[in-house]
Amino acid sequence: MAKLTLPGALLLVGCGKMGGALLRGWLRQGVDPKQVYVVDPAPKDLDDVQSAGVHILTSPDQLPGGLEPAIILLAVKPQFMDEALGHYKKMAGPKTTFLSIAAGKTVAYFKKMLGEDALIVRSMPNTPAAVSRGMTVICRDPKVPADILDLCGQLLAAVGEVAWVDDEQLLNQVTAVSGGGPAYVFLLIEALAEAGRVSGLPADLAMQLARATVCGSGELAHQSAESATALRQAVMSPKGTTLEAVNVLMAEDGIQPLMNRAIAAATKRSRELAN
Repeated sequence: MAKLTLPGALLLVGCGKMGGALLRGWLRQGVDPKQVYVVDPAPKDLDDVQSAGVHILTSPDQLPGGLEPAIILLAVKPQFMDEALGHYKKMAGPKTTFLSIAAGKTVAYFKKMLGEDALIVRSMPNTPAAVSRGMTVICRDPKVPADILDLCGQLLAAVGEVAWVDDEQLLNQVTAVSGGGPAYVFLLIEALAEAGRVSGLPADLAMQLARATVCGSGELAHQSAESATALRQAVMSPKGTTLEAVNVLMAEDGIQPLMNRAIAAATKRSRELAN
C-alpha cells in the first residue's frame, strides 16, 4: 500500500481498541504523527504513539484554537455519541468530513446533530482490525466528494480490507454479518472445543485443537483462490468421517437456518438502534 498522506489534520475521537488499531495502522502507512490529534477522556497504552508525535488529549477543550481537521473519525460507542458530538459541531463545514465507525448511527442522525451541511461518511469495521485483518464496509454517499471518499477508504484500508455499498440501509446487514461476525467465529471455537471435550478429549487439548483449526482454516481461506465450498469439499472424503459430520451440520435443522435466524436478529436490532 502506498504512503498515506493527509490534506490536513486528522482528529480521532475515542481511542479504545478499534480507535487504537486504526491509529497504529495510519502510522504504519506513513501518516505524519504531528497531523494526528486524539481525544479520549481516559487514554490507555498510547505511550508509543505519543512518543512518535501524536497529540494525545483528554478533552476537546485542549485542541488548538481554530483547528479545522480534514477528517474527524468518530470511534466512540454509540451510547456516548450524543454527548461527544456536541463538542465538535462547531467544526462542521466544507473543509471537514466526519467519518463514523459507530453501529446504528445514520447519516440523518449525524445531520440532525451536526447540521444539514455537515459532510458525513458512515462505515462499519470489525475487531480483526487489531491485527490488520479487519473488514470494513463504507457507504458511498454521492453528496460527499469522491476524493474525500477515497481518503476515507485509504484510512480504513490501513487495517484490512474495504468494500463499498451505495445503500446506507445495507449497513444493518453488514453490522450483523461482519461487524458481529468475529463473535460467531469465537463461539464456533468454543462449541468445537466443547464437543471435543464431550467426546472424551481433555478440555485443554480440545481447545487447542479447535482454536488452531479455526485459525488455520481462516488463513487457508484467506490465501486460497478457491471458494469456501471448494475448500470444504476438499476436506470431505466419500464415506469418510468429515462427511458424516457435515451431513449433520447441513441438515434442514442444521447450521444454515440457525445462522439465518442469528443474522436476521442482529439486523433487526441494528435497525432498531438506528431508529
